Amino acid sequence: MKPIHLAAVLFVTLLSLTLISFDWSGPEQTKTESTMQQKSMLRHVVLFKFKEGTAPEKVAEIEAAFGALPSKISQIADYEWGLNNSPEGLEKGFTHCFFLTFKTEEDRAVYLPHPDHKAFGALLTPHLEDVLVVDYWAK
Repeated sequence: MKPIHLAAVLFVTLLSLTLISFDWSGPEQTKTESTMQQKSMLRHVVLFKFKEGTAPEKVAEIEAAFGALPSKISQIADYEWGLNNSPEGLEKGFTHCFFLTFKTEEDRAVYLPHPDHKAFGALLTPHLEDVLVVDYWAK
């Protein structure tokens, strides 16, 4: 074989191997949301700002009631909570952060109208100054 033909054969071979092994799904940033959902967990972040003067015993009751939800609603895959302790002073009065995890949007859809979640809301609402909820697919 002539050197030019050998170079052309090598080039075509390498190009073919590259095309065969190329990931045609695109970069990670352009994957569809459903692909992300399959690899990820749905996070449900809830922040509470209690009304001024809410008794500490009532706050403790609300904390316990929220903490009981995972044992009552099987769609909650994981649960944690804590009190704000940021030194930045940017909490805008929000003191409590609750962090729930769901495997699917369908699980969250069961949780939101669930009778035990609604009962918790009825306990909470009279003492709540403000609430902030953010849901996202973890990356």
